[in-house]
Amino acid sequence: MVLVGLTGGVATGKSTVASMFKRCGAVIIDADALARSVVERGKPAWREIVKQFGRAVLNPDQTINRWTLGTIVFRDPAKRKQLEHIVHPRVAREQQRLIREACKRDPHAVVVYDVPLLFEAGIEKLVDYIVVVSSDRNTQIARLRTRDGLSRAEALRRIKSQLPLAKKRRLADFVLDGTMNKRRLFTQVKALFRHFQAAA
Repeated sequence: MVLVGLTGGVATGKSTVASMFKRCGAVIIDADALARSVVERGKPAWREIVKQFGRAVLNPDQTINRWTLGTIVFRDPAKRKQLEHIVHPRVAREQQRLIREACKRDPHAVVVYDVPLLFEAGIEKLVDYIVVVSSDRNTQIARLRTRDGLSRAEALRRIKSQLPLAKKRRLADFVLDGTMNKRRLFTQVKALFRHFQAAA
């Protein structure tokens, strides 16, 4: 089995690349989806978040309001660390379980772990290859404003909360341009997938 860490900056095109790898036949594990599942209403992480951040971060149905919580933690690095301390270990355990399942089903699987904070969480040591999806900052800002309805200042705050893209590119085994034409991007993803298959 080959484990690929797929990362990049916020709004650089990681999800698009992940869906292309899936079309090629890779098993995709989505860290954001895992993070959403571990904080579902009533779960231990949900209880810890409510205890640390108060009921103001809840929707009327008692689920976590991700926008409100995001606004709080992206303005305060100490609070962001607090949230990561609650969520990251639980996501890591769930990720390990899904990898074991994928390996049982197919010992030669190409597993792509789509994880925004690969380097920030120290996961880069656990993967066989690192693929960074990159983009220019103006594209990131425009996508965040369109996708998430953020102000320019809020978008910049989220971008700057992550390791600089230039550093991620230097640490990568492969870099993909998330702003390129989708047909060309898919051609590059297919070539990478064949490379990972050969290694598996």
